[in-house]
Amino acid sequence: MKAAVFHKPGDIRYDTVEDPRIEDAGDVILKVTATAICGSDLHILDGGIPQAKPMVMGHEFMGIVEEVGSQVTKLKRGDRVVVPFPISCGHCFFCTHGASPHCENSNHEHYGPNGDILDQKGGALYGYTDLYGGYNGGQAEYVRVPYADISPRIVPDNMTDEQVLFLTDIFPTGYSAIDWAQLKGGETVAIFGSGPVGLMAQKSAWLNGAGRVIAIDPLNYRLQRAKEVNKVETLNPHEVDVVEAIRQMTGGRGADVCVDAVGFEAERSFFDKVKATLNFEKGSMKVLETCFQAVRRSGTVTIVGVYGTPFDNFPLGRIFDKGITIRQGQAPVLNHIDKLLDLIRAEKVVLDDIISHRLPLSQVSHAYDIFKNKEDDCVKVVLNPFA
Repeated sequence: MKAAVFHKPGDIRYDTVEDPRIEDAGDVILKVTATAICGSDLHILDGGIPQAKPMVMGHEFMGIVEEVGSQVTKLKRGDRVVVPFPISCGHCFFCTHGASPHCENSNHEHYGPNGDILDQKGGALYGYTDLYGGYNGGQAEYVRVPYADISPRIVPDNMTDEQVLFLTDIFPTGYSAIDWAQLKGGETVAIFGSGPVGLMAQKSAWLNGAGRVIAIDPLNYRLQRAKEVNKVETLNPHEVDVVEAIRQMTGGRGADVCVDAVGFEAERSFFDKVKATLNFEKGSMKVLETCFQAVRRSGTVTIVGVYGTPFDNFPLGRIFDKGITIRQGQAPVLNHIDKLLDLIRAEKVVLDDIISHRLPLSQVSHAYDIFKNKEDDCVKVVLNPFA
């Protein structure tokens, strides 16, 4: 089959690889009908999360069941399903306590309690390095889906792939960023980053009763997309002092909730890069630091942008003095996916309005280039493996 294969940092190709096969009685093989590039994929492409050998990329995908393992009871050949990005066994301590991204059984080689930089990670993720299970991803014509009775959700026939594809990751991730803040209604929510996850967090803030949603991003084309599809207020850090602007918009207090939807790959100065090198840090936590400044006292900061290393000068004093609540992590997709599917079905939220590019999988190298380099006003790329 054909697939998008990571070879080394900066090198992703459209290659021929072996077809996946049933390896366990609980597996299914999926024919992929739609897949997407996620900002987290760039962390691998850029070397921020190391991968030593070739791997099929992609954790946002859906498709049609082609082959079914002997112990699968909830799916049959021909079912059309969307697949959450964490791989969950469904019966371990964490899976049964609403924390399926920490599944104890899916990441056989590198699971552990510490959360170390190069070992003892959480549960497995599709196409996300050997550290996270070594499972090939869904930027491919076919993909093996383990524990198939647990996570995949059957898609109604009257819904298109693009309507539901983002249930795999970015919609539940953006929704989790807001759900963790436990809005009561009327809050001001400032969302840093208007990439795909930031856009989904904006939609989720409105769904959860926010009174005001502010989008922050250094790229005006992404802010324009945010205004068009989510009706938010916008701030560009190249044009205003974001912290002061947010305080002025909130009576001097700061936002009730700040969301970091950027992570360690924020824009950086030369000084930032030197500091990170000296401190053995990957990327920067400048966006998170700004969140801690911009949030009000006793406010909440949620983090859905990825961070992979310790960071020097973590502002614990500010966090303590302001009494900030922090929530973060991989999104517990299984906690939300059924409710979110119902919202889409009821037309209370639209997801496919963030798609800027639709390309065949054969153009995956080009797709990664424009997404990484923010060319051609690229916001979100959906790939068709059989186009």
